[in-house]
Amino acid sequence: MIRRALLVALVLAAACGPVAATPTPTPTATPSAPTTTTALPSPSPSLTPTPGLMPLFDAHLHYSAPAWSVYPPETVAKILDSVGVRSGLVSSAPDEGTFKLRAVLGERIIPMLGPYRNVADVFSWARDPSIVPYVESIYRPRVHRGFGEFHLLPGQLGLPTVRALLALAQREKLFLQPHADARAVAELLEYVPDATVLWAHAGVDATPDQIGALLDKWPKLSVELSLRVDIAPNGTLDARWRDLLVRYRDRFMIGTDTWTAGGTFTGNERWDAYAEIANGIRGWLAQLPTDVAEAIAYRNADRFLAQLPR
Repeated sequence: MIRRALLVALVLAAACGPVAATPTPTPTATPSAPTTTTALPSPSPSLTPTPGLMPLFDAHLHYSAPAWSVYPPETVAKILDSVGVRSGLVSSAPDEGTFKLRAVLGERIIPMLGPYRNVADVFSWARDPSIVPYVESIYRPRVHRGFGEFHLLPGQLGLPTVRALLALAQREKLFLQPHADARAVAELLEYVPDATVLWAHAGVDATPDQIGALLDKWPKLSVELSLRVDIAPNGTLDARWRDLLVRYRDRFMIGTDTWTAGGTFTGNERWDAYAEIANGIRGWLAQLPTDVAEAIAYRNADRFLAQLPR
């Protein structure tokens, strides 16, 4: 219980800050030329790197600077292979980290366009106009597939930086991966009702009832389940979560969230415990009907990506 409390506190702290008043929005700047539009050469991965294991698609990975020397890309590849993670969505602070992984793992790494240059930007990006030219400078058309993970608080959609980057994402047909509570994600869905949204952490602390209500209302909303240890407390699948996952079997994906937190942490606890996290996910997936488990483990992600514009 103490470990869970610390985990949730840390995640919520990353999104803390006073809710801003709504200023007048400013026009979106024109994106600068991309560094490259060509995907790096890659080997063709097998269906799963580990025979005998149901493949997993990790819909929430980061490979930020504090991990680079401790977990070089070759080591990350071995970790992913060992637990049957076929591929995943990756955003990094700075973005360079994603392409360090992609150089080794090829198209198993699906780049996300993130707004963070470093850990501090998590707290300040929404009010920092310098984030806009940074994101424009790193954006690689047809290589970055979505915008996120980005932390969003209730009331922040009026901020010029937030509006500018959401406009970029809409213009470039990128899906959105917000780290937001139920209220903030509802505001986002109202603001960009045609957007495809993959809700990070199922809202961190949103209840199954809240999640179900939003899925009922927004057909282009999908939900990613990293950090939701309440799905299976003590390893046993919670009955309310089971009902939700079975009912919306086509709308959920799994994730691990390999953040680098800093502070009193080494910054790599999630990579340190990656196999344990993945095995825990497999534990509650095994308590679902096989077709539901396979959908959440990887099939939903495959379909989600296949339907995105290129």
